[in-house]
Amino acid sequence: MLIAIDVGNTNSVIALYDDEKSLAQWRTSTSSTRTADEYAVWLSQIMAMSGYGLGDITACVISNVVPQSLFHFRNLSRRYFNCEPFVVTVANIPGVKVRIPKPSEAGADRLVNAVGAYVAYGGPLVVVDSGTATNFDIIGKDGGFEGGIISPGINLSMQALHDAAAQLPRVAIERPERVIGKDTVGAMQAGVYWGYVSLIEGLVRRIREEYGEPLKTVATGGVAALFQGATDSIDIFDTELTIRGLFEIHKRVKAKG
Repeated sequence: MLIAIDVGNTNSVIALYDDEKSLAQWRTSTSSTRTADEYAVWLSQIMAMSGYGLGDITACVISNVVPQSLFHFRNLSRRYFNCEPFVVTVANIPGVKVRIPKPSEAGADRLVNAVGAYVAYGGPLVVVDSGTATNFDIIGKDGGFEGGIISPGINLSMQALHDAAAQLPRVAIERPERVIGKDTVGAMQAGVYWGYVSLIEGLVRRIREEYGEPLKTVATGGVAALFQGATDSIDIFDTELTIRGLFEIHKRVKAKG
C-alpha cells in the first residue's frame, strides 16, 4: 500500500493507494514542530477508522514545501512505515522538463501539479492552485513546466486586512450575493472574493494572450471550490490534482526500478 503525503504551508493532505485504487484521504494542519511520533499517533487513529493500519504501508512518496517539516515526515516513514520515502525534487522528478532559468526555484508542489494535470488533461494548460499562495503554472504540450505566477492567497489577503486595519474585523471568506457591500463585513467579503475572481480572470486572460496558444485552465487547492460557478475562466475544478500527481510519480519511479 502506498501513502502519498502533500505537505503544504497551511495544510497537509495524506492519501492511501492500493495498486491503482484510491482508498482514503485526510487533511491535517501543517506544523513544523509536530514530530514523527505525533504524526504516527494521529495517523494510526484516523487510519483505523477506515480499517487500515500503519503496518499496511509499504511505500511512501512526499511533496514538501516546508523545509522544517521534512525531517519529521522522513522519520515517520522510516520508523513507522519501514521504508525510505521518495521526496520529490526538481532533480529527481521523472518525465518533467523544467524550462525556467533556475530549475531549483520550481517548488515540489508546482511540479507535482504539473504531472497530475498533464496525466489527466494533457497540455498545454494553466494550473491555478489556490492555497496559502495562489499559483498560476503553465504546463506545455509535452508536460514540461514552463513557469508561472505566484500571488498571495485569498486567506492571506483577508488576514492582512484584519491585521493592518484597526477597525476591520476578522470575517469568514464566502461568496457574497452582492458585489457592492452594504456593511463592513459585506464590503470586505465582496472586495476579497470578487477581487480574487477578477485576479484569476485577468491573469488567465493575460497568460493566454502571451502564450499564444489555446490553454485549458484547471483549478485545484484548498479553496478552489469557492470559485466554482463564479467565473468562466476556469474550465475544470479538480481537488485531487496534487495527490494524483504524487501517485503518478510513484508509478514512474517504480517502473524505473
